[in-house]
Amino acid sequence: MEVRTAQAVFRPRARVASRLAFLTLAAAMLAAGTGCSSSEKSDKDAKASLTPSPSASSSAPVDPAEAAKTAAVGTYKAYWQEMEKLYATPTGAGADMSKYAASAALKNAQADAKQMHDKKLIIAGQVGLENPTVTQADISRKVPNVFLSTCLDVSKWKVLESDSKQSVSLPSTRLTRYVVVSTVERWPEGWRVIKDEPQGKAC
Repeated sequence: MEVRTAQAVFRPRARVASRLAFLTLAAAMLAAGTGCSSSEKSDKDAKASLTPSPSASSSAPVDPAEAAKTAAVGTYKAYWQEMEKLYATPTGAGADMSKYAASAALKNAQADAKQMHDKKLIIAGQVGLENPTVTQADISRKVPNVFLSTCLDVSKWKVLESDSKQSVSLPSTRLTRYVVVSTVERWPEGWRVIKDEPQGKAC
């Protein structure tokens, strides 16, 4: 059986998409009245229930740049979870990479998976994303983007024959933890990974 090198087997290149969700916390101020009769207290409570609390209607300001960075990292993680689905079955059934990837990244991911499937191979297990780090972000451009550097750990990703589920031998010298540089853009449909490029160096 033909055995691909780690660089060939473990180099899907780019996918991404997850919607940006802003989570805000509002602290409700509770006032406890003292020295009031029961009737006065109930009357004040009734009025208070009809009066919106300033703190309840306000929320902590959201830094657009930080929100973009958080969304990009979240999308990249979701992209790799979808990638695991794509490789886990002989046909990639159940995976929809277009939710998290676009442009060349989407085409490359689909082409790489097809090459594996054509050789009657699947990949089981999980990919580890160690310390996804934003190296650059530009949200002022027409298509906002974020650049990431991640240590990809594929040591638990096992190549199997799709029919027998027998393990396929791989070179012992292959890289199982290596640096990947990625570009994530905010498209009209949401954030998408458009590039996912292994750097050929261990991390």
